[in-house]
Amino acid sequence: MERQSHIEIVRAPIELCFDTIVDFPCYPDWFSAITSATVLDADKARGRWTIEYKLNMIVKTISYTLAYEGKRPNALDWKLVRGDVKDIQGSYRYVELEPGVTEATCTQGVDVGFWIPGPLRRGFEKTALVDSVREFKKAAEERARALRRA
Repeated sequence: MERQSHIEIVRAPIELCFDTIVDFPCYPDWFSAITSATVLDADKARGRWTIEYKLNMIVKTISYTLAYEGKRPNALDWKLVRGDVKDIQGSYRYVELEPGVTEATCTQGVDVGFWIPGPLRRGFEKTALVDSVREFKKAAEERARALRRA
């Protein structure tokens, strides 16, 4: 499984970035491909969650369940529990560059379980990764603006 990474600078405090990424029920509001995110299990004190997703992949809707483990406010890791893909593993890492400015790095590998030509697969995976990190960035920055206005 090939892993890819993408980095964005987010104009939001590191704690708010972490709070945004673990607000799983809101994913359908800002991750364009996700149509449903259901929390199956949550232990916020230990930084563990199990989430079932449904994604609109245009040709069909796929579902899968991920187990997350986080270390507030710097890290969130995930791995596949079950689903319509063979494997998913990933992570977010947050570094506070200055107050209110966070570097967000997402690394992810996906094995869909069937053959796709390498260049096509890598292009699709990179586009999906970049889009998802940019959608996260937008959501975190909108939350930061709302807090500043309040």
